[in-house]
Amino acid sequence: MASDDIAQLADTLAKTHVGDEELTIKGLGLKLDDAASVEELVREIEQHQSLRALCLEGNTMGVDAAWAIAKALESKDMLQRCYWSDMFTGRLRSEIPTALRCLGDALMCAGVRLTELDLSDNAFGPDGVKGIERLLKSPSCHTLRELKLNNCGMGVGGGKILAEALIECHRRSTEVGAPFRLRVFVAGRNRLENEGARALAKAFQLIGSLEEVHMPQNGINHAGVVALASAMRHNRELRVLNFNDNTFTKKGTLAMAKALTHLRSLQVVNFGDCLVRSEGAIALAAVIREGVPVLKELNLSYGEITEAAALVVARAVMDKPQMERLDLNGNCLGEDGCEALREVMEEMDKNNTDVFWGFFCVTFHRDTVVLINHFVSFQGEEKTTKVSLVPGQLLCLEHAVQQKYFEPHHAALLQTFMNTDALKSCSGAGERLSSALKKKCDKEQ
Repeated sequence: MASDDIAQLADTLAKTHVGDEELTIKGLGLKLDDAASVEELVREIEQHQSLRALCLEGNTMGVDAAWAIAKALESKDMLQRCYWSDMFTGRLRSEIPTALRCLGDALMCAGVRLTELDLSDNAFGPDGVKGIERLLKSPSCHTLRELKLNNCGMGVGGGKILAEALIECHRRSTEVGAPFRLRVFVAGRNRLENEGARALAKAFQLIGSLEEVHMPQNGINHAGVVALASAMRHNRELRVLNFNDNTFTKKGTLAMAKALTHLRSLQVVNFGDCLVRSEGAIALAAVIREGVPVLKELNLSYGEITEAAALVVARAVMDKPQMERLDLNGNCLGEDGCEALREVMEEMDKNNTDVFWGFFCVTFHRDTVVLINHFVSFQGEEKTTKVSLVPGQLLCLEHAVQQKYFEPHHAALLQTFMNTDALKSCSGAGERLSSALKKKCDKEQ
């Protein structure tokens, strides 16, 4: 490690005291290769008598450095939170399990009782999971409430190892009268696929205490989704369910719809880009209409949902008192569908709800409006990017312009961009928008 890196580490550590409870070197990009490179960090760890949180995120650690830090952690029995994401950039895959075992063994030696462990963005694969397997089974994790392993490349093998470790942790903790009660599980972008999902579903069903599950982009299709749905119904306190960018199709979506009937605490449902299709969307809408009383967010974007099904979904959430956001972006609505959904949206806007639909979004609040405009280009620029325009964008803008919070001077500015060839493909919607802008501008005069 270069001397200037050591100086940077020392300077940062001098500024990171939060009482004696937290120590961080987050985001310094330091290359911690050996014991000498972490001397200052080790000294700080030893001096923190009541260390409860250690953040090593955003640096890269070798085995020798991990060993030195581990020795310092052996006496830190009050440590509860380990923020160890993005910690092995550029390291050999064979190094990572050894480094993780060193750190994990130190925590067990100290007798810590962890509540949060974050190892996201480490790309350590199934071998990395083996590196934390012993720790996850130990009494040090009986108290674990949040486990974050996002973007770790675990694969099917890693998913199975992780599931067995969680099951064993639950078994051992139950034997001593304090069952493992994990609340937050994050494992997106891990290529878990169906076998990994099935293995984890067994663990989730046994644990039964989950409040948030985030498993986007894992290559799971209906077979794995059905298993996960069955497990979710045993976790009655679930508040957040995120399976974005997996492949539900009909079987998976119907299974999830049945699971939702048991989840009355659910606030956020993210099934975007999951190919729920129209039949699945209608099944979900039926469950949501009658149940899920505290729902705040629903994402069914890019699901090949047609106009009729989208309208059913929109109407199903209309009377949810806490509803804040509905995302139907990227579905198969067409201009008529956008117009019909606009009418439903106007009713939802009365409840201060964000609505996303038809390849375009407008965020509605009492005092502001955020417009994401994909068709305006400045004539003075030499290079412009052409983006296709759909009627939903214009209908959404028209709705926004008609609201009280849309200032006339904003309408005047938008009006200057209306004479463009891009509007010719959506003449009907374009004319409506022009009319709404003119009325708004006339009020100012």
